[in-house]
Amino acid sequence: MKAFLDQDFLLSNDTAVKLYHEYAGKMPIIDYHCHIIPKEIAEDRRFENITQVWLGGDHYKWRLMRANGVEEYYITGDAPDWEKFEKWAETISKCIGNPLYHWTHLELQRYFGYHGVLNKNTAGEVWELCNAKLQDPSMSARNIILKSNVTHICTTDDPIDSLEWHDVIAKDPTFDVTVLPTWRPDKAMNLEKPEYLDYIGKLGELAGVTIDSFAALIKALKVRLDYFKERGCRISDHGLDYIMYAPASEKEVEDIFQKRIAGSSLSQLELMRYKTAFMVEMGKAYAELDWAMQLHYGCKRNNNSRMFEKLGPDTGFDCINNFARSEQIADFLNALSAEDKLPRTVIYSLNPSDNAAIDTIIGCFQDSSARAKIQHGSAWWFNDHKTGMMEQMTSLANIGYLAGFVGMLTDSRSFLSYPRHEYFRRILCDLIGTWVENGEYPADYDTLKEIVEGICYYNSYNYFKFK
Repeated sequence: MKAFLDQDFLLSNDTAVKLYHEYAGKMPIIDYHCHIIPKEIAEDRRFENITQVWLGGDHYKWRLMRANGVEEYYITGDAPDWEKFEKWAETISKCIGNPLYHWTHLELQRYFGYHGVLNKNTAGEVWELCNAKLQDPSMSARNIILKSNVTHICTTDDPIDSLEWHDVIAKDPTFDVTVLPTWRPDKAMNLEKPEYLDYIGKLGELAGVTIDSFAALIKALKVRLDYFKERGCRISDHGLDYIMYAPASEKEVEDIFQKRIAGSSLSQLELMRYKTAFMVEMGKAYAELDWAMQLHYGCKRNNNSRMFEKLGPDTGFDCINNFARSEQIADFLNALSAEDKLPRTVIYSLNPSDNAAIDTIIGCFQDSSARAKIQHGSAWWFNDHKTGMMEQMTSLANIGYLAGFVGMLTDSRSFLSYPRHEYFRRILCDLIGTWVENGEYPADYDTLKEIVEGICYYNSYNYFKFK
């Protein structure tokens, strides 16, 4: 029986061990999609205790605590931080099969030197150990990033964000990690939201454009795109319920926009037509800027209306949406490709059943303008566990080109989430190592080294055109 979380954790054969320890484990990290707050990097935030850095804003953990019957008072309520941590320790101790069990213990090992097991009996000693360690300057936000061997971070930013903290970081010669904004224009697209008119008013004021038409909206967004570009942005990101494609004439789109300005309700078809036009215009703009476009879809959000009213969005009440029309995804990409305006694109679905469909779709739009121009993104959110990662990479390998894959991201709000890259890399090496051990691929270590190091680091570096 293997020891828990030893140096060969998740590595089931000699080839996997070699691939990880000689290649993957030594590579730096590019975190090209996360939700870290740039202000906390700029100010080099320090954390008073492990609850602040571990449980604040982490809806992955909140869901597990609710599943364990923990009262909301200890999750998002006003309970003392120690009591929240104690409830988390009691919960995680029995989360067999959940990646959070592995992530929790990897983080304890890598950042706090704790090689025991967290449970209700050890909660006290872990609390004291972690809190003492957090008082050391080496555990500030910036030093955690440096300790984790991170070279690039891309945050998630709204078009009306000032990006002032990115400017502060960029001008600081004492911190050599590249921290760039990512363009996330969901609020500019979601005209069904009650706050939409207030939002485009702020956008117009910031861009110096009176937004009284769809054309004016796009003009204002392009002003802000230039502002983001000046600050190094090279990636966009869209959070979509699903990929839609319902083309409409310019007049139809303008009529829909005017109805919303007038306060009239819109049909589902009208919303789809408007959002299609919005996404096509954004896709063209990204192609002109030479940016990559990320499409995250397949999530049904805020399902528990009572808790949404109490806590708001992103608090752990989302689920997988089964609606995914492959022809609409293909038609959307084709609409851009037909005008030679299809940017490099990364597609993520929250539904693992979409893996094969995505891999066949992306194969239709690859070309010589970029290696693996259209990407099947890393196993996302509810899928970033061992099974989900293996299924995503196996599907990509079976149908497409795994060697061009841009690899893992944290998609996290926590500075302690970088061991998720280690977790992914170990799974990657075991998957490839098993194919080699089974005689399905030769023990050609020159090529294997190139594949593994590419997926871990170089592919994303080159794909997103980092410097």
